[in-house]
This record gives sequence, C-alpha cells and structure tokens, in this order.
Amino acid sequence: MAMAAAPPPPRPRVMVLPFPAQGHIMPLMELSHRLVDHGFEVDFVNTDFNHARILTALAAGGETGAAVHAGIHLVSLPDGMGPDGDRADIVRLAQGLPAAMLGRLEELVRAQKTRWVVADVSMSWVLDLAGTVGVRVALFSTFSATTFAVRMRIPKLVEDGIIDENANVKRNERIKLSPNTPAIDAVDIPWVRLRSPMIKGMIKTNQMFALADTIVCNTFHAIESEALALLPKVALAIGPLEGPTSNSASQLWPEDPACLAWLDAQAPGSVVYVAFGSFTVFDTARLQELADGLALTGRPFLWVVRPNFANGVDEGWLDQFRRRVGDKGLVVGWAPQQRVLSHPSVACFISHCGWNSTMEGVSHGVPFLCWPYFADQFMNQNYICDVWGTGLRIDADERGIFTKEEIRDKVDQLLGDDGIRARALSLKRAACESITDGGSSHQDLLKFVNLLREQ
Repeated sequence: MAMAAAPPPPRPRVMVLPFPAQGHIMPLMELSHRLVDHGFEVDFVNTDFNHARILTALAAGGETGAAVHAGIHLVSLPDGMGPDGDRADIVRLAQGLPAAMLGRLEELVRAQKTRWVVADVSMSWVLDLAGTVGVRVALFSTFSATTFAVRMRIPKLVEDGIIDENANVKRNERIKLSPNTPAIDAVDIPWVRLRSPMIKGMIKTNQMFALADTIVCNTFHAIESEALALLPKVALAIGPLEGPTSNSASQLWPEDPACLAWLDAQAPGSVVYVAFGSFTVFDTARLQELADGLALTGRPFLWVVRPNFANGVDEGWLDQFRRRVGDKGLVVGWAPQQRVLSHPSVACFISHCGWNSTMEGVSHGVPFLCWPYFADQFMNQNYICDVWGTGLRIDADERGIFTKEEIRDKVDQLLGDDGIRARALSLKRAACESITDGGSSHQDLLKFVNLLREQ
C-alpha cells in the first residue's frame, strides 16, 4: 500500500513593515511580491488609515483586497492619530508610531511565530523587538544608499559644528562622501530640509542599526557601489524594484488608466510627463506658472494633479485649464507611473526626484527635469544632474519664482540634448542588466531570500 504523501512544509512567514506613506508602501509591496515568488507568506502591515485608502483605491479599480496576491496578507494597526489627524505632517506622524504600534506588533509576531521582520529604515524602532521577542530584522532603505550614508555621518557633522542637534546649519559646507557620490550642501541634508527635531533621535537609532541582520536597498551596484560600502552593515542592493503591471495594493489613490489610451494616440517621444509624488504641495502661484509653462511648450503633456496637490485649487480651476489646453494635455488625479514611463510616447519626466520616481525614470531611460520639494529629493537631483548627467534642474529666478518661460526653455533644452538621452539609455541598460538572471541585484535578491529562509 502506498504511503500517504507528507503534507508540504509550511511556507516561511515574513512580516513587512513600511513607514505609512505612499513612497514607502510601494517599494516594500514590490519586494513582498518578489518574496512570494520565492515561496514566502507575507504579513504586510499598514496603518488602519492607509489600509482603508488602499481598499478604496482597489475597489475603484474593480478589485478587492483579497485579489491582491496569494501569499500577501494585508494587516492593519492604529497609527496613534485621531481620525482628523494631519498625516501630511510626517514628523508628527513618525513620532507617534512607536507608542501606537510596537506592543501590537509584538503580539502579532508572537501569534504568527514570525522569525523575520523586513522593516523600513524609517521604522527602525522595531529593532526593539529583536531584544524582546528575538525576531530578526532586515532594514529596508526607501532612499538611496548615499542618503543612508549621509544619515550615518550626522553625528560627525554635529561634532564638527556643521549642523546642530536641532537641524540648524552652522556652516554651509559642501559634503562629499566619496568620488562618485553626489556633493551636497549642508542645507540640503534631508533632515535639515525637514527642519527635523529627529536629529537627536537619529544619533541614537544609528547605534541601534547594529541590531539589524542586514540592510536592503532599492538601488544597484553600477550606480551606488561606493555608497553601499559606507553603510553600517553589509548591504544588499536589489533594485530597481519593478511593480507588477496589475494593481498591487500599494496605491493610496485610485489610478486613472485612461491616460494609457491617451498616450497611445501621441507621437513617439513627444509627451512631457509631469508628476510630483505623494507629498509635494504647490501654492497657487507656483501651480499657475507650471500650468502656463506646460501650455507654452507647445508639446503634448500628461500632468498628475492629485487631490491635495495645491492649496486653494479646485475642480473649477482644473476644468478651466483643461478647456484651455484641449486635447494637447491630459490632467489626471493619479497615474500608473511605471506603465507611463515605459510608454514609447513619453519624452521626459518633470519630477520631484523622490527615490522611487528616480529609480523608475532610470529603469525606463527617461531624461529628467528636476524640481525637488523636500527631504532626500535634492540629493537625488544632484545624482541626476551632476553624477549621471541624465537631466537638468528647473531653476528659480532672482525673485525665487519658477517661471513659465524657465519651464518651457528647460523642456526645449532637455529634449534637444542628445548626450542626455544617450546617457539615460545607457543607465537604463545597466539597470536592466542588474535585475536579470546573474545580474548584481538578482544575485543580492537570492542572497536575501536565503538569509530569510534561515529560521
């Protein structure tokens, strides 16, 4: 009589913990899909507030949370803010998270017998659990390796009197970590830009990083090998992370798929794509100059204006602008960005230079016009313009205004520059090579998977 087959061993479980913001949820969800492909079950932890937004966005696209992906379990916990709390105030949001979440995460880890947590570096307080429940922690960096290395340098910058513990610049020196990392002015250090009271806390958390098993970065060796070598642990570079083409339950706004059909109707290499991520806020004057600048280019454009993008701008203003430009431009609330950037009709990307957008532009060989807003975006602009040579800055005039003429002129200059286009395509090839079988990012992903299999 044949023996009954033994049941397959349970799939190893990993908890994934992003900071509760769009640009952090998305790459960690993309990593979760990779882990499921390699045989893991993932408990993906959002805040209750963002969990509800993701389910609403999925429903708007005709999907339910259950349709996300076999193997990814959406879990949600309170963020410590009331229903009307200002979640755009990142510093305040970040300060309340440990008290609101740590105890519940510990319960979850015990209940699921979780052995590994993949935690956003911005949630590094979860390293406390390494001591209390013995869980192993992999830290995931949602910013560049260079930004991480600058973070590690902060105690030294305070000690040298360049900045103080309250994020004030004492001496505006240029900081360069190594020959091929971008130079930055002290005023552009991300935490200084945020006017962040977190600097004191960061000096403490930098020491906690020793408790992590590894650091994982959404970057690749061809562009950041020097910066990766400066991190406090051996770092694995597994980027650029590409999202699945279907909705992957990582979007906080419903995507407008109509823009893809509109792009199909445009000439190859003609469209200016404009998107400023999930946090940038424009005032009405800046918005008006951008709108006029796009109209002045005389080129087709696709512009993402999310619901809370500009103070004092309503649907009436948008409708008036839509009537003015007619079918020359399309304004949408949120776009499937990776699919837009891979579209043959897109010529360039006017961007805030968040790290996800930077990696996506690099992956698709699209030249940039850089208009950073806050945090690490100024450092990413320096990579694009000074190190890689794949884009240009949009500059303010002497009154501090980004004029419509500057926007038009820079679009013309960028699209007339064959050298920039060639360098962007060369970087795209390097990015694609890194994630194919045998590429450096693919090998680092396999190393990471093997590490997570160690129970």
